[in-house]
Amino acid sequence: VSHLPAKLINGGVAGIVGVTCVFPIDLAKTRLQNQRQGQQVYKSMIDCLIKTVRSEGYFGMYRGAAVNLTLVTPEKAIKLAANDYFRCHLSKDGRGLTVFREMLAGCAAGMCQVIVTTPMEMLKIQLQDAGRLAAQQRKPCIIPSNRLATTNAVLSRSYNVVPNTSPRAVSATQIARELLHTRGIQGLYRGLGATLLRDVPFSIIYFPLFANLNKLGKPSPEETAPFYWSFISGCVAGSTAAVAVNPCDVVKTRLQSLSKGANEETYSGIIDCFGKIMKREGPSAFLKGAGCRALVMAPLFGIVQVMYFIGVGEFIMSQSSLKLISD
Repeated sequence: VSHLPAKLINGGVAGIVGVTCVFPIDLAKTRLQNQRQGQQVYKSMIDCLIKTVRSEGYFGMYRGAAVNLTLVTPEKAIKLAANDYFRCHLSKDGRGLTVFREMLAGCAAGMCQVIVTTPMEMLKIQLQDAGRLAAQQRKPCIIPSNRLATTNAVLSRSYNVVPNTSPRAVSATQIARELLHTRGIQGLYRGLGATLLRDVPFSIIYFPLFANLNKLGKPSPEETAPFYWSFISGCVAGSTAAVAVNPCDVVKTRLQSLSKGANEETYSGIIDCFGKIMKREGPSAFLKGAGCRALVMAPLFGIVQVMYFIGVGEFIMSQSSLKLISD
């Protein structure tokens, strides 16, 4: 078992590389999940990305990426290191773990990571969704001018709410400062329950699934699985877990969005949100953005496992040479 600092570096580097690659798809996922029936601005992921580039420029696709890149390092590092720590403590006499114990380790890792995940997602969602609200307000066929929604005070500077004006961006720091000022620390932790509801089952599914898929690629129990097999296992486990917990992700996105468009309902909590979505939009609404989320999580966790496999952290800590070089 490699040392903790090396593990933290592996998780951090993997998070940064992964987020940079898939962030535009994640932005599309947030915007698609926040759309209500009859008020669709985007038809699909591709349509969303094309419209985003047209109205906000290329870097519009990376709105909210800075906060994600800043916090994804501690988030991924906590998740991976916690899972390894709990797996290590749950394995009896160095023997293999039962699937139940693997799930238990994953559950504990998911509970640890929400400390960072919740505020990160909270800030990221405000920035990602601002463009959708501005686009919705530019569509006169969707919203009668007399029924323009009043935006939340925190986000009133995010975009001018007068139709056809060019958007003026607000930073994550401004949103965080204003949230702390108006709502205290719990403002940043809004949607904590929904985040737990998403991340704990995700980890319970992902870690055992990855471990067992990866085992299939090992030439012998003592050897490690080949480089490409770790990547494929990470992709398959990541996308499977992502789609499985997508309903919780939709609820989390809705609860954490402070600013609403016209006629968009507010929710008092997880159960209220589940109920209203089911009643007004039907069960299919819980699968909104599922394809995007699978496309985000597959490469993200594939890259994570590759970083672990190569041993970037160990190399930086000068514990060993990179595996790809030494082979």
